[in-house]
Formats: sequence, structure tokens, C-alpha cells
Amino acid sequence: MAAQAPTLQVPKDADLLQAQSDLWRHSLCYMTSTGLRCAIKLGIPTTIHHLGGVTSLLDLITALSIPPAKLPFLRRLMRMLVTTGVFAKADSGPEGTELFRLNALSSILVEGVDADEHHCQTSFVLAATSSHYLEASLGLAEWFKKDFGEGPPPSPFEEVHGAPLLDEKTASICPELDKLVIEGVEAHDNLGIGTIMRECHDLFKGLESLTDCCGGDGTTARAIAKAHPHLKCNVLDLPKVIEKAPAHDVINFVAGDMFHTIPPAQTVMLKLVLLHWDDEDCVKILAQCKKAIPSREEGGKIIIIEVLVDPSLGPVIYESQVLFDVVMMTVTKGGQRDENSWAEIFKKAGFSDYKIVKKLGARAVFEVYP
Repeated sequence: MAAQAPTLQVPKDADLLQAQSDLWRHSLCYMTSTGLRCAIKLGIPTTIHHLGGVTSLLDLITALSIPPAKLPFLRRLMRMLVTTGVFAKADSGPEGTELFRLNALSSILVEGVDADEHHCQTSFVLAATSSHYLEASLGLAEWFKKDFGEGPPPSPFEEVHGAPLLDEKTASICPELDKLVIEGVEAHDNLGIGTIMRECHDLFKGLESLTDCCGGDGTTARAIAKAHPHLKCNVLDLPKVIEKAPAHDVINFVAGDMFHTIPPAQTVMLKLVLLHWDDEDCVKILAQCKKAIPSREEGGKIIIIEVLVDPSLGPVIYESQVLFDVVMMTVTKGGQRDENSWAEIFKKAGFSDYKIVKKLGARAVFEVYP
């Protein structure tokens, strides 16, 4: 005889109404992402910047060459994007005109600006909201049910599309996606390097040489070399990345694979690299890093800048960390990790000790010692 299902406790009136509102929010929050994508495709952040950073809807719709009949609909889109923190309201203009302005978030979506420490994040958003990412996410339930046998399973992205992300094969899925992902990763990784250098004063002090592993076009290495002219900097990345990197008389660009060899230096830096890989691959990468540096007594160390999952950072940052973790689970074999997970990986890779130099928002700066 089948066991009787337990009685369901129906929430009380206030809790039930709140639950319905929460259900709307969770079920419909994809509109935040697609609304943000729409704003970028229309060029709204860049247009507001060109209009002086503050604009009325009428001026905005004129500058965007959108039919005037769409103004009420644009108002509704902007209301949502203000409510979700993408844009901000400005003080009303003449006769109570509704005004919108850039905030910190929308300012990093302004395109075509050449300024120190400005790394436009539009490619990151367009990749993350692409149909390829969404299709992989929609296949999660089927992925969980499928038995892949022994060994690590492919990511849901690879299962749906037939090739992994951030791989030589990605372009075979969609060359535009491959380009967006590479540009997005570079911009995402370079964001905040100035803050790190200001907040972690001694991070590069006394170093003679550094290899920036997966350093892309060398943006971070150039910033470090500018602040520390005595420091010899290598940038290691895949050949298809290095061949597009701008020439530089100080930075030594090396085409290669971090799983096989890393250019020797006193310090190797991994900035938002390990999140793309599972624990086993992280150990392999770190083992190569360990081979590339001298002993701790000779100043050898690994600098790792990664997300450090920690609920004590507050609900907003913590939620962004766990959301990012599930995204990485969906599109790669990697993920975000807490301190215990990082400590275990460092130990397995043969390192003797580590310290957290600084926590900066969702990220942390580690020094790991051989």
C-alpha cells in the first residue's frame, strides 16, 4: 500500500500573497536580462552619455531614431530598468519633465569611450543573454536526468550545442558568439584592475617578473607595467588571442597553453581564470604555475583573483555569486568557490600556504605560496 502523502500546509493570507509576488519575480526576472539586452542593442547607455549623462524620454527617443509612437513603451522599459538598478531617475526638468541618468552600472555599458579603467561590458551582457546560453539553461532538467556514465559529464552548454564554450570548437557553433564571449571575458576580467592595484599596495612590491596567465590583449599587464616600470611582464594566452594582441615594447606576449607550460617568472597571476575549470583541471593548471615560479624564500608566489563565495558579504553580492556559479555550471565545467574549496585545491596542487590579501566586492585577491 502506497504511503499517504503528508498534508500540505497552505500559507496564511499575507504569506500567500507575498509568495505570489515572489513567484512573479522569479518567473519573470528574465525580463530584467532581456530588457538590459534591449537597452544595449538600442544603444541607450551610450546615447544618454552623448546627451550629457541625463535625458528626457523625448530627447532619448529622438536620438535613438525610434518612432514617436513607441514613447509610452520606452517609458515602461525605462521604468523597469530604473527599478532593477540599471539606470537612475534624475531630478525632474522644466514642467516636471521625467529625466533619466546613468548610474555606476549603466556607465560600464557606454561604448566607444577611450579612458583609463573604462572596460565596456556590453559583450559580456550580449553573450550571457544570447540564445545559446538560454538554450543551455532551458536544457538543465534533461541534463540532470541523463546518465553520462563514468567521468565528468559535459556541461549543459556542450550537451545542447555539441561543443564547449571557450574552446577552439566554439566558433563552429557560432562565430559571432565566440567573438562576443572572448571580448566579454577580456572586458570582464580587466574591470577593476585599477581598484585592485590601489587597494593592494604591496601585491607587486619587490617583484622582478610576472606572467599574466590568460592575460588576453595585455590590458592588465600594461596597467601593472605602467605602475611598476621595473617589472618584466609576460602575457600567456592561446595563439588565436595573442595574434590579435597589440604590440607593446614592454610586454612579452607568449602563445601557448597553460596546461602544458607557463613562462617562468617570480610570480604567476591568474585573474578570473580558474572559475572556468573543474577542480581537477584547476589542480593541473596550478601545478604548472608552481613549476614556473621559484621557491617561497626566493619570492615565488601565485596571485589569484577570483570570486570568493561568502554569504557574509550580504544578500545582494552573495546572490550574484551563486547566480554566477550556476551560470558557470551551465556553460562550462567550472564554478565559483568558497574558501574551503579554494584551500583544498591549493593543497592538492602542492602549495604550502595561502592568504587572502583583500576582499573586493564579490572577488578576493589570494597569494598562494609554494
